Amino acid sequence: MVMKPGMGRKASAKNPPILSHEFILQNHADIVSCIAMLFLIGLMVQATSPIASLFITLHHNVSGADPSKENPQGEAYSYEAGWKDACAVFFYSLVCIVMHAIVQEYFLDKISKRFHLSKSRLNSLNESGQLIIFYLMSVLWGCDAILREGFLFNFTLLWDGYPNHPMSFLLKLWWVVQASYWFHAIPELYFQRIKREDWSPRIQQAVAGFSLTLAAYAFSFQRVGVCLVVLHGIGELFVHLTKLDGIIRADREDKVARLLRYGNMIVFVSVRLCTMVVAVLTFWYGLAQEGAVQPAIRFGALLTVGALQIYLMYNFITQQIAVVKEMRAQEIALLTKVKPVKKDKIKKDKGKRSSVEESDLPEVDQNTNKNLRARSTNQTKTK
Repeated sequence: MVMKPGMGRKASAKNPPILSHEFILQNHADIVSCIAMLFLIGLMVQATSPIASLFITLHHNVSGADPSKENPQGEAYSYEAGWKDACAVFFYSLVCIVMHAIVQEYFLDKISKRFHLSKSRLNSLNESGQLIIFYLMSVLWGCDAILREGFLFNFTLLWDGYPNHPMSFLLKLWWVVQASYWFHAIPELYFQRIKREDWSPRIQQAVAGFSLTLAAYAFSFQRVGVCLVVLHGIGELFVHLTKLDGIIRADREDKVARLLRYGNMIVFVSVRLCTMVVAVLTFWYGLAQEGAVQPAIRFGALLTVGALQIYLMYNFITQQIAVVKEMRAQEIALLTKVKPVKKDKIKKDKGKRSSVEESDLPEVDQNTNKNLRARSTNQTKTK
């Protein structure tokens, strides 16, 4: 570090002191990437390679082939869940923090600067933007795993042979990344300067995502779990795309906004129905044929999935009702809005109405009205 003139003065906001609170927040991605590089360098050193490989590579291979050696026969490696996967989750959570910072700096910050968003909209933009990328990656990667494993064309593979369900390398890595993402969401609240009053819903979302991922992984529901997570990701992808459109385009009501809103409704409801069909077919019907599955596990998993779908559907319906009420209130306000009218115009209108009303009367009544007006004017003059 090169000493500059005036280094004894108080450091500016752009150059905070090293290892200070502000320094960690500004450079957390670089610090975390350096920690990840230590694991990679340790993998190259023979003395530390066993420890580093515990965090970087995938373990619990059950295929019989050694992944560290060449496999000339082209045998596919198969894995199962194990305690060493916790080390991999820790390492890939560091990778998620670095990727989070890259997406924030090179994509979301540029969008926010272009549209000059307020703080509330900026927070919503950052949250929805990050989740869109995560759900898009999860859906594409998960669909690829489903097609490779053949679950789509042979649905019985979701429960046949349970609990002996070995995973391919890509499928196991997909589950590790899922757990790593929700695990990294907690420290991101601190790194992204999220207000403490906004922590509660995000912590609940991260804890729920990590807990459900861990439960599906630990109870060997990886096959049905990847199908359910992909379905959930499709629904959430449309939800946050709709939110992002409303944030960027300032809630403009046009064809694009209506198309996204109606598409979101259709996809969200369809995903909930498909999720329940897959859950009932697997946990109620399919796993009932496997004698090794305890009924408590089956019913517990089915109730968990069902309760989650009911909760999500309830929140979705209440949000849609609130949106409809707000739109109706705006329409009523526009319809009932009356422009101010000048007093002269009001007097003229009254005179016109009185003349029109008097012309509709018979001739005798018209003469009577004229005489009454004439007497009233004479009396006012004499007074």
